[in-house]
Amino acid sequence: MKTLTSSSGQIHLHLLLITILLSLNIVIQVRSETPQELLKGFTATPDSSITSFQQLLNDPTGDFSLGFLRIEDSKLALAILHVPSSEPIWLANTTGSLRWHKATQLSFNGSLVLSDSHSNIFWSTGSVGDRVLLMHDSNLQVQKLSGKNEQSIVWQSYDFPFDTLIESQNFTVSMSLVSRNGLYSMTLGDTYFGLYSKVNTNSTQLYWKHGAMEAKAEIVVGNGPIYARISSNGYLGMYQTLKAPVDILPFDSFQRPVPGIRKLKLESDGNLRGYYWSGTTWVLDFKAISDVCELPNACGSYGLCQPGKGCSCLDNKTQYNSGECFPHKAGDFCSKNEVLGKGYWILRRKGVEVPYKEWMGFEKMETLNDCEDSCERNCSCWGAVYNNATKFCYKIQYPINSLVSDGDEGKSGFFKVKNEEKKRVVSVAVGLGLIIGAIIVLVLVIGFVIFSIWRRRKNHSDRLLEDGLSPGSYKGLDSESFRSVELSQQRS
Repeated sequence: MKTLTSSSGQIHLHLLLITILLSLNIVIQVRSETPQELLKGFTATPDSSITSFQQLLNDPTGDFSLGFLRIEDSKLALAILHVPSSEPIWLANTTGSLRWHKATQLSFNGSLVLSDSHSNIFWSTGSVGDRVLLMHDSNLQVQKLSGKNEQSIVWQSYDFPFDTLIESQNFTVSMSLVSRNGLYSMTLGDTYFGLYSKVNTNSTQLYWKHGAMEAKAEIVVGNGPIYARISSNGYLGMYQTLKAPVDILPFDSFQRPVPGIRKLKLESDGNLRGYYWSGTTWVLDFKAISDVCELPNACGSYGLCQPGKGCSCLDNKTQYNSGECFPHKAGDFCSKNEVLGKGYWILRRKGVEVPYKEWMGFEKMETLNDCEDSCERNCSCWGAVYNNATKFCYKIQYPINSLVSDGDEGKSGFFKVKNEEKKRVVSVAVGLGLIIGAIIVLVLVIGFVIFSIWRRRKNHSDRLLEDGLSPGSYKGLDSESFRSVELSQQRS
C-alpha cells in the first residue's frame, strides 16, 4: 500500500514538472516570436484579438518592447513599453489619430513609416537605414551598416522624447517634453529648465523655473549649449561639458543606489516627477511642485484652490464638479457684441491670488479700479488680480484657470465670464427652482386631498349624530334592537 502511494506521488510530481516545462516552453516560444531586429521589407498591422499591447520588437533583456498600444479601445499609438510595469515611456508623435484597424500599417524600407491603406503617412523617421534595433536602455535606433561590419545611427528615439526621460538620456535645448494631454511642456533654456502651460493656440505661460546654480562649474559663453541628463546617483544634472555639472537638482535618493532604472516624467497635471524602478513598482523620488495649489490648473477653469482643503468655484455658488466650474472657452472678447458689453459678465472675488505670479508680468497701478478698468478696456484680457499692498496688477491674457485662495482681503480678483457660462448657471438654477416648486405643489395637492377626505368623513359623522345614529360600524344594523325599532314604526 505504501509502495502504491509512493508511486502515485511520483507520477503526480512528474506530471507537475512536465506541465511547468511545457509552460516555460510556451513562454519562450512566445518571446522568440517577437524579433530583436527589423530589416527592410518588414510590415505589421494591428491584431484585432489583442486588447492592450501588440509587441513588434524587443530589446535584448526583454525589459522594453516596441509595438502597437491600444488607446480608448479603438485608437492606436506606436509606443515603447516598459514591459514589467506596462508603462509607455515613448510615443511616436503622429500627425493624426490612428485607428486600431487592419488598414493601419507599420513598415520599414530604410525608414520606419506609420501609414494607412490610402497612402496617408502619419509618422516617419525620415531615415535611410538598414535595420531597426531596440537597445537595452529603451533607445530605438535606425542603423546604417557599412561593409566592415560597422554601423552608424541615422535616427534614434532619444532625440525625440515624448513625456519621459530615461537615465543617461541627453536632453538638449532643441528638445521638449510634452505631457500626455498636450497641455504642458518642458524645455531647456540657456541657463535653466522651464515648465510651460499651453494657454492659447499659439501661446504658453511659464509656471515653474529652475536656474543653474553654477556651484561646481560655470557656464562659459561660447563653449556650446547646455544639456541635461538623469544621473544614476539620483539627480538631474545640467552640463556644458562632461567635466562637471553646472547644476544638480537632487532626488530623494540622492547618492543612494537603487535597484532599477530612473525616469523623469512630465505628468498630465503639469508636475514634473522623478521615479526609480524597485523591481515591482515605480517609486516616487522627486517632484518639482510640492504644493498642489501651485500647479497651473489644479481646480480647472474658474476654480479656486484652497490649500489643505481642496477645490471650490470662484463664484462661491456653483457646485465644483468634474474638475471645472465653467466650461473652458478659448479665444478673447474682441468680437463686436463682446466689445459692446453683451458677450460676458463680471465675476469678482476677494482673497485670491494667481498661483505662479513670480513668472507673470504685472503693472503697478494706484487703485483696484485702475486695474479693473485696464482689463475691461482690453478685449484680450480675461481677468486681473490686484494686490492693494504692493499696487501690483496681474492681468491674465488667456482663459481663466484655477486661482489660489488667500486670506488677505486686500487681494482682489476681477474676471470676465462668457455669457454661455452665465446661461448655464441660470438654467441650472431655474431647473432646480422648477424641481423644488413642483415638489411644493405636489405636497400641497396631497395635503389638500387628505384634508378633503378627512372633512368629508367628519361631515358624514356629524349628520349621523344629528339623526340619532352612531357614527360607528354598520355591521350592527341587523341586530334585534334595530328590527324592533323598524316594526314599531310600521305599526304606527
